[in-house]
Amino acid sequence: QPEIVLPMLGAALSYALMTLIMVAAPLAMVHLCGHSPTDAAGAIQWHVVAMFAPSFVTGAIIKRIGASLVTAIGLLLIIACAVIALNGITVAHFTTTLILLGVGWNFGFIGATAMVTDCHTPAERGKAQGANDFLVFGTVAAASFFDGALLQASGWQAINWLIFPAVALILVPLVWQSARKASIAPAE
Repeated sequence: QPEIVLPMLGAALSYALMTLIMVAAPLAMVHLCGHSPTDAAGAIQWHVVAMFAPSFVTGAIIKRIGASLVTAIGLLLIIACAVIALNGITVAHFTTTLILLGVGWNFGFIGATAMVTDCHTPAERGKAQGANDFLVFGTVAAASFFDGALLQASGWQAINWLIFPAVALILVPLVWQSARKASIAPAE
């Protein structure tokens, strides 16, 4: 089904951006900004909590407001993490960035994955989930592989500037698709 492409790309992008920032942040903290490894570890610990703690309510939120809106909120939180990262290099900036990134990943990835499940028939389930997993984890592997070189070549600020066009590639069509569905729904 053609409508499966956007949620698959949303899941892949949410996960890849999370990986990109999560791997780069402690490297930037210690090697570029002079913070201690203990500070970097603390920021990552809060990030991991922010990634998984919302899972207790993410499903209920999806049921209440819909997977598309939850995905959009997740992508907006990832943008917010970049805004914070671009505005300072203190430990607080890094920690806040990673917390927003964690919650953004949770909403973006789980929301998009929930959308994927609505875009195929039961007979297509195995192939659809396999294609989704291949795309998501292939993208994550690429982000992880190139992260260190990108950080060294371009710096922490450049990595965060990449978030805006990347998120726009998914957020704009997601909002357009949701608005289109909303305008068509009452007519049916």
